[in-house]
Amino acid sequence: MGDKTMSESKINTMPSGVQYEDHVVGTGEMPKKGQMVTVHYTGWLDDNGAKGKKFDSSRDRGQPFTFKLGVQQVISGWDLGVATMQIGGQRTLIIPAEHGYGARGAGSVIPPGAKLIFDVELLEFK
Repeated sequence: MGDKTMSESKINTMPSGVQYEDHVVGTGEMPKKGQMVTVHYTGWLDDNGAKGKKFDSSRDRGQPFTFKLGVQQVISGWDLGVATMQIGGQRTLIIPAEHGYGARGAGSVIPPGAKLIFDVELLEFK
């Protein structure tokens, strides 16, 4: 199984139900609501606690992704999960459907009710 499965001992659960596992803890302050944050990410469908089908990756494109934190420009699981990161931090987010794309899904890529797994690296914020 290798690194495809999550080690439950390191997983933290937020009050929202979003879970995360830090692989690298960054340094400095955490971003604040309304700041522009830049990340690299890869997203997978959850396959019984393991990374299933990959559906998107800024790394594969070689193009980081920038968004305004905390104003619903992205799924709420990202707003919650990235808000407690520091520059250089790398974490895996495990996002329940209600903080992802919910009952509607996202086109033909993300089915309704899908739990999502993202590897996220916080590159910068301003």
